[in-house]
Amino acid sequence: MTSLHSLFDDYGQSPWIDNIRRDWLNGGTLQGLVDQGIRGVTSNPSIFAKTFATSSAYDEFLVGADVGDAEAVFESLAVNDVRDACDVLRTVHDASRLDFQNGVRRYLDGFVSLEVSPRLARDAAGTIAAAKRLAAEVGRKNLMIKIPATKEGLPAITQVLGAGINVNATLIFSLERYDEVLSAWMAGLELAREKDHDIGEIASVASFFVSRVDVAVDALLKEGDPRRGTTANAQVCAAYDQYLYRISSERAVALLESGAQVQRPLWASTSTKNPAYHDLLYVDRIVGDETVNTMPDATLAGVLDHGDFSTSLLLNLETIEAEAGRLKTLPHTISLKAVTDRLEADGVDSFVASYEELLATVSAKIERSR
Repeated sequence: MTSLHSLFDDYGQSPWIDNIRRDWLNGGTLQGLVDQGIRGVTSNPSIFAKTFATSSAYDEFLVGADVGDAEAVFESLAVNDVRDACDVLRTVHDASRLDFQNGVRRYLDGFVSLEVSPRLARDAAGTIAAAKRLAAEVGRKNLMIKIPATKEGLPAITQVLGAGINVNATLIFSLERYDEVLSAWMAGLELAREKDHDIGEIASVASFFVSRVDVAVDALLKEGDPRRGTTANAQVCAAYDQYLYRISSERAVALLESGAQVQRPLWASTSTKNPAYHDLLYVDRIVGDETVNTMPDATLAGVLDHGDFSTSLLLNLETIEAEAGRLKTLPHTISLKAVTDRLEADGVDSFVASYEELLATVSAKIERSR
């Protein structure tokens, strides 16, 4: 038993790893992480870009590839990685299915996420088409398609869920956007039910980005202000309170009674950016039932070494509401909406930039392999 097993068994939170690498798949590292308690995998263009730039694990697949078609080459490699990772996580997925069927948990687990091209973040129709194509190419029940929860992404989330495809709604920074994602999720399941899909087979998570909120708000607070390093987790508490409220609404209950899974909140961007803060500030303090925390390598290592989940702010309603109330104590000169709107725009731009960097790296490696 590790602390990751305790995180799930005792607290109901699923630990996922925010990384995927071909050498992890070939060498058994991912299987080792699953044995230690990891229950899912997320990925994004930044992660793939770092792997391509620093690893030779993909070089053999680039021999003979067309240098002018880097995007198709990358997509093929990503699909293979995600498909193989899905197979590694299949035991977790199958076990979670038994728990779901027996009423032990209200969701399936053991998913691997694959993101649609960041170039499509403002293109609903393109996102829908790409999601359907990628889901068919991977061909695994425990695949999740990541769709940015931009304004344009919201209808895509509904339509992709309505097509019976699992969705990870990502890049959520604000409570307002999270509320819209919950509505998009319910609309998607209602659409799927109309199309005679088995809604019990359709899984979804809502990926709420955490640490970047503190980075942005802290920069607007004076040095030494006690509110520094508290906004992100206060917003997590407010989001979890929002989840508990919306999941018990008449609309959601009707879906759950029809066999649907809950859409779990997923805490992303959970590495501590400020070295003055505790390294597990965005893990230990936001452990809650029916949630996910996807962690980069160093954060995961910290959890295995010294995680202490008893300090979580999400263990009782009184603490949740008290911490959420911290948002009201921010200076009137700080608009949280303006901060999170900027974070969303910057997040999309960052992913696009990482994607372009990734494609340039792929093209360069193809050229060198000739």
